[in-house]
Amino acid sequence: MKKRRIFMLTIMVVTIALSTLGCNLAKKESEDLTLKVGLMPAVDAAPVLLAEKNGYFKELGLNVELQIFNNGQDRQSALQTQSIDGAITDLIAVAANVDGGFDIKATTMTNGVFPVLLKEGADSKQNIKVGMMEVSVTNFLIDEWLSDQYTIEKVFINDIPARLAAIGSGQLDMGLFPEPLASMGELNGLQKKLYQPEEGFCPDVIVFTGKALKEKQEAVKLFHEAYNKAVDELNQNAQVGIDIIMEKIPNLKPEIKDNIILPEYTKVSIPDDQYIDKIIQWTSEAMNKELKVKADDLVERRFVEP
Repeated sequence: MKKRRIFMLTIMVVTIALSTLGCNLAKKESEDLTLKVGLMPAVDAAPVLLAEKNGYFKELGLNVELQIFNNGQDRQSALQTQSIDGAITDLIAVAANVDGGFDIKATTMTNGVFPVLLKEGADSKQNIKVGMMEVSVTNFLIDEWLSDQYTIEKVFINDIPARLAAIGSGQLDMGLFPEPLASMGELNGLQKKLYQPEEGFCPDVIVFTGKALKEKQEAVKLFHEAYNKAVDELNQNAQVGIDIIMEKIPNLKPEIKDNIILPEYTKVSIPDDQYIDKIIQWTSEAMNKELKVKADDLVERRFVEP
C-alpha cells in the first residue's frame, strides 16, 4: 500500500512538471516577436535601418516593420493610437507626453545631428530671428547653443519647408534642422554650422509604449540587441551609414551625399538623471506649467548593457 502511494505521488509530480513545462513552452512559442517602429528622416535612424536591411532583426527571430514619418505630429498620432509600438522622438516630447498621462518610456538615446542653417552674414548680427517649433528639440538646442551669443527672437513655424523658405528669403536669420535635411538646405545656398551637444548627450531617443514594454518584452529586448550590432558596423565603416541614409530616406538629392555629417553612433544607453532633469525643467518653462514627472518616469534602463 505504501509503495502504491509513493508510486501515485511520483506520477502526480511528473504530470505536474510536464504540464508546467508544456505551458511554459506554449507561452514562449506564443510570444509576439513583431514590432512596428516609427522613424524620422534623420541620421539617427541609420542603426535601425541598417539592422533591418542586413537582417539583424530576422537573425534573432524578430519581425520589425519600419515606417518613416515626415512630421512629428503624424508620428505622435501613430504612437497614441497604438498603430506603432515605438518610435524615434526626443526627451522633450517624452516629458510632455508622460506628464499628460501617455504611458511611454525612452529605452535608448539615439545620435541625431542638428546643424544650424543660416543666410550668409547672419552670424555677424547680434539680434537674430530664428525659426523653430515651440515645444521641441529644435527650441531646446537653440537655447543650449545660441542664447549666450545672440539676442534671439523666436519665430514658431511648424512646417519645415516653410522654415527653410523663410531663411532663404531672409525673413529668418537662422534655423536648426536635422541631418540630412540640413544638407538639403545647404545645397540650396544656406550655410551649415555645427555645434556639439552639451554634456555629450543628444536629446533624441527611441521610445516604446507601455503596452509594448509589457506585452512584447522579448521583442523589445531583441530589437536593442540588433541595434547594438548595427552600431558596431556603422562605427567601423562610416560609408555604410551614408549609403543606408541615401537609400532609405526618400526625396534626398544625390548631390548631398558627400556633405552629410554623421555622428559617432553609441550603443544602447540612457542619459544621466541630471541631464533628464534639465530637459524636464526646460520643458516646464517652455510649456509654462510645472511638469509632475521625474527622470525615472521617462526612461526604461533595462536594455542598457551593464
